[in-house]
Amino acid sequence: METDKKLFKSPEESRVSITELMQPSHSNFGGKVHGGYILSLMDQIAFACASKHSQRYCVTASVNRVDFLNPVEVGDLLTLKASINYTGKTSMVVGVRVESENVITGKKTHCNSSYLTMVAKAENGGNSPIPGLLITTKNEMRRFARSKERKQSAFDRDSKYDNNNFRPQDYLQFLEGENLKLDLL
Repeated sequence: METDKKLFKSPEESRVSITELMQPSHSNFGGKVHGGYILSLMDQIAFACASKHSQRYCVTASVNRVDFLNPVEVGDLLTLKASINYTGKTSMVVGVRVESENVITGKKTHCNSSYLTMVAKAENGGNSPIPGLLITTKNEMRRFARSKERKQSAFDRDSKYDNNNFRPQDYLQFLEGENLKLDLL
């Protein structure tokens, strides 16, 4: 029932983590854990975190930059941690951190971090309002502000390169020296 949902929730209330043993079936042709498998786990944990915050089924709207910093070995424990960094009216930015751990040495390695935008869905299929974020620490405020700026930058970039606004002559000098041959019709 809608009335028992909170207006604001702290990131701690929806923070989740999972740890999974990386097996040979998760490997790519190079013998390392396949990046696509890690992305799938990231999407799953972002879903869990966002659904826990919103108390709704959530879908992935976008994934912001995934840099694979270090390879993950078969036999490592992979730990993913997720928390809500930003809330809009119906969407949330979920920060996901991925670390591998060598079970023999105990050495932990940061593999990647990413930010997934998740949207809460209503039973009728439309978007559903979500609780806001209760920020109580400087770090939580930093994460919220960074996510808001990242969202604004993406909007500005998308608007700048929109097909209706793009003028090739404005980019001739910008593209000089690049590995391309312009042969525009």
